[in-house]
Amino acid sequence: ISICRDLPNIEVITFSVNGISDLEPLHQCQNLSELYLRKNNISSLDELFYLKALPRLRVLWLAENPCCGPDPHRYRMTVLRNLPSLQKLDNQAVTEEELSQALVDGVEITAPPARRSVENGWSESTASSTAGAAPEPQSELLGCSLEETNKTQEEFDMKPVPRDKYSSFSPQETDCSHKKRNNVLNAILLLMKELDAEGLEIIQQTVVRRLQAFQRKELQEE
Repeated sequence: ISICRDLPNIEVITFSVNGISDLEPLHQCQNLSELYLRKNNISSLDELFYLKALPRLRVLWLAENPCCGPDPHRYRMTVLRNLPSLQKLDNQAVTEEELSQALVDGVEITAPPARRSVENGWSESTASSTAGAAPEPQSELLGCSLEETNKTQEEFDMKPVPRDKYSSFSPQETDCSHKKRNNVLNAILLLMKELDAEGLEIIQQTVVRRLQAFQRKELQEE
């Protein structure tokens, strides 16, 4: 996510299911208001240190990361103690009572997380987790792919993708094509936030031409 260092004005970021473990590149995104990080590899709540400097952050989705730990209450209280400006955490509204309780039950984070030594661009933890990772069954890849796409759509108030849109793919196509499609879709949604009206009009014209081309192709096949 080092690209975020070059996007200081970005307002919404969705990086769900991306194997992210380090939030340091986000600390320069001073206009960031919504951050979606579900199902990543964030192992320590110390990573919140980099989010404490973001004055406009109001929505954070951090669930299903290792840092959440076995105690949901302690996790939520710690997040809210360090990010008291949040209005919604993990798709659940933050209350004044929770913010008060967080001062008692939450742990204050005052320093960035310690990093392991890095060799050839790979940290020890990354290398070991990659080596020991077992391949997911293709059926699970399909379910996860569809679920995560719909979560991203939901985060942007978009209509969920029907499951029958995926049913015609073979398992091999599911593994490769779906993951590629969802990564491209998430990237487009992310970068669209950086476009002005003129840029969005160009995108709209391109999309219309692409749709017309697909429709002509379908008619020819019929």
